[in-house]
Amino acid sequence: MKKAIIVMMLLVGVTTIAQERKERPNRGDMKDLTAEQIATLQTKKMTLALDLTSKQQTQIQAINLEQATTRKAKMAERKAAKEDGERKKPTSEERYAMQNERLDAQIALKSEMKSILSDEQYTKWEKMRHHKKKRGGKKGEKNAKRK
Repeated sequence: MKKAIIVMMLLVGVTTIAQERKERPNRGDMKDLTAEQIATLQTKKMTLALDLTSKQQTQIQAINLEQATTRKAKMAERKAAKEDGERKKPTSEERYAMQNERLDAQIALKSEMKSILSDEQYTKWEKMRHHKKKRGGKKGEKNAKRK
């Protein structure tokens, strides 16, 4: 009986470890797109979800393009630093500056969206953002839970 339980526990452990880790399947598709393509796709998704007018679409397209361009530039910068071997942990001051910059950008985005969208659309947009954050999570948190 004791041996049977040990064998079963080993089998469960082996099958758990042997299972293939699944990353987000569509994640690789987005990094091959240009900033303009990403902005267009995001704008179209928002148009479908929020029923945007053509004026709102053009304004949001500009915001999405600016954000996509910034993200692409930062990704390229991180990739270059990684390839050069210069990648090191930021100091507490650098982390503070990065967090501060990120939060300022979020505040600016919220105020821009509030001026573009109607109250109902803005509320729906906020819910979409919170749902996306809950679903996505941070990579570090996921990896920490697995270990």
